[in-house]
Amino acid sequence: MSLKCSLVTPTYNWPHALELLLLSVKRQSMLPNEVIIADDGSTVATRELIEKYQKDFPVPLIHVWHEDHGNQKPAIMNKAIARATYDYILEIDGDIILHKDFVKDHLSMAEEGVYLFGSRVNIQESHLEKLFKNKQIDFNYFSKGIKKRNRTLRIPLLANSAKKETKRSKKLRGCNMSFWRKDFIAVNGFNEELVGWGIDDSELIQRMINNGVLGKRIKHKGIVYHVYHKEQDKSQVHLNLEIEKQMENSGNTYAQKGVDQYL
Repeated sequence: MSLKCSLVTPTYNWPHALELLLLSVKRQSMLPNEVIIADDGSTVATRELIEKYQKDFPVPLIHVWHEDHGNQKPAIMNKAIARATYDYILEIDGDIILHKDFVKDHLSMAEEGVYLFGSRVNIQESHLEKLFKNKQIDFNYFSKGIKKRNRTLRIPLLANSAKKETKRSKKLRGCNMSFWRKDFIAVNGFNEELVGWGIDDSELIQRMINNGVLGKRIKHKGIVYHVYHKEQDKSQVHLNLEIEKQMENSGNTYAQKGVDQYL
């Protein structure tokens, strides 16, 4: 398989979770060609962790950081993807642990003019102490401390029968997506006019759909495990939902304030 990819993840002041992510990247059956950490203003503990792993990481491990001015995930993701070297982007979150075949699975289903989105298995709050103490990155259907355990089942034959979709799915999650960098650039990346937490990934995908990109949901491949955390502040999410609705109704494809600032 000749397709090369950049794995991009946002992070913010949670080095314990980021370390599990990096450990799960190191044992991938097919490594990404680079890993880019989009750091939304974390303190020195995150930088020190990344520097520690850079010493012997199997692929380039790139740290893109800006100062902390509140939640600026769209901006830091734009800066990170602007730095990406490769044609295909795998997007996860900084609190995700990857199944060992995650990269292989996404690349096996990649096709021109299509974005992919998968689901996640949830690691419960009650399991966090053991998770971090043991640096656990291996899970299966019978593992303790998880829910949505049917999503642990990797069945490639079923996954490969997925149909293309012309509408944005409510099951879309930014913690498990992939797309072509050129499709991202064509819609000017993430919309930096969004404020606070939420909707940035689905609003991006809506503009890609408006631009003719089709979606495909990955089930039983591309498995990830999401580390429990308290919910983010959603006080401004209604403003972002309104922007997303406008994009859907207007058919607009291009974010006015997006990735072109950094290219």
